[in-house]
Amino acid sequence: MATTLYDLSVPTFLQTVRAVEGFLDRAAQHCAEIGADPDDFVQVRLFEDMAPFHFQIEAAWHHAVWGLEAAKTGVFAPPALVGPVPFADLRAMMAKAQTALEALTPDEVNSWAGRELDLQIGPRKLRFTSETLILSFSLPNFYFHAVTAYDILRMRGVPLGKRDYEGQLRTRMP
Repeated sequence: MATTLYDLSVPTFLQTVRAVEGFLDRAAQHCAEIGADPDDFVQVRLFEDMAPFHFQIEAAWHHAVWGLEAAKTGVFAPPALVGPVPFADLRAMMAKAQTALEALTPDEVNSWAGRELDLQIGPRKLRFTSETLILSFSLPNFYFHAVTAYDILRMRGVPLGKRDYEGQLRTRMP
């Protein structure tokens, strides 16, 4: 059986979007238990020259949803980053991502297969197909930002483990 564009993208993004939602929930719960403010995470960085937590969540949302929108339209045009926002708004972004991804049907996404698009990043013009955009640009960036958000929460004491990052694995039925 061939793997489709839908198979490569939507369930894959959803697995990690749901995992991100889960570890954001765990962070909020942890803060409630220790009397901390989850908004204290918003500006935290792993290293001074890396983007802060809020950027990691926004960028993960953008690569999941607007990576697929680019496959559809030929243009990668996520909304502007909104900057530091309350922790609750970051949780809402992941909920919006889940809703948007769940609304996509296999037939719809598979109809975008093979489309060509060019992405301008600074002076570089990158030429993709829908599949290569998802596999070599959006998914790697999505995972990078999701794991960086996870790492920031771990660094700040939120009790998370690898399974929290993996989310619900898509195993075969017995």
